[in-house]
Amino acid sequence: MQEKVTGMVLSGAPVGEYDKRLVILTKERGKISAFARGARRPKSSLMAASEPFTFGEFTVYRGRDSYTISSVEVANYFSELRDELEDIYMGMYFCEVADYFTRENLDSRDVLKLLYQSLRALKVPSLNRKLVRLIYEFKMIALNGEAPRLFACVGCGQKEELFYFHKKDACILCGNCYKNAPYNGTGAIQVSGTTTYILQRILASSVEKLYTFSVKEKVQEELEHVVGQYFQARVNKEFPSSTFLSQIDDSIIK
Repeated sequence: MQEKVTGMVLSGAPVGEYDKRLVILTKERGKISAFARGARRPKSSLMAASEPFTFGEFTVYRGRDSYTISSVEVANYFSELRDELEDIYMGMYFCEVADYFTRENLDSRDVLKLLYQSLRALKVPSLNRKLVRLIYEFKMIALNGEAPRLFACVGCGQKEELFYFHKKDACILCGNCYKNAPYNGTGAIQVSGTTTYILQRILASSVEKLYTFSVKEKVQEELEHVVGQYFQARVNKEFPSSTFLSQIDDSIIK
């Protein structure tokens, strides 16, 4: 029985001489595996549609353990990302993270929407790639139900002067509560009020409004510290594309 699903190709791997096995994040079925028969043949209608970042409507029929693709109506190839190596690997990283957080038959429409908007944001001239990555990672954690408590001090409940992010307890603290038991001035990252506001904004914003701001260098450095540690603490995996992006950063610094 055939059905139509809307989704994006996260990855593809060769199977046999001419086929590919795709991982597709769909709005209707969550993450699925699907075979694209003959996709590696030079004149195959599925050749371009089986590449990562391809977004559209996939006509599939279901087998015992996987799907097989009959046809694809492509809405966006994100071809503009393929012009720069860093964009390609950042996009691949976004797909790897989405793959990590999603499962078959679980509602993944918000993750799909986040992935789509994040890929678009990579080509917005006013947005720094690293900022896009930080927003993506922090929002992904939130969509997974692991958002930290950031809108009031976890100790006293005040909503101003929240300058201490506690990674282990996933919360924000004012100066007084951070100095007293049980924290006693340890275990937190000190941040500016602006950084706290940006973190709150990421959590509170809809996906459509995530990429509507930029930040100063100092704030981005603080975001890298907070989001980097928080994301790493909750994701027990090394992503290949992230390693390559780190190598690019190292080569630029040298």
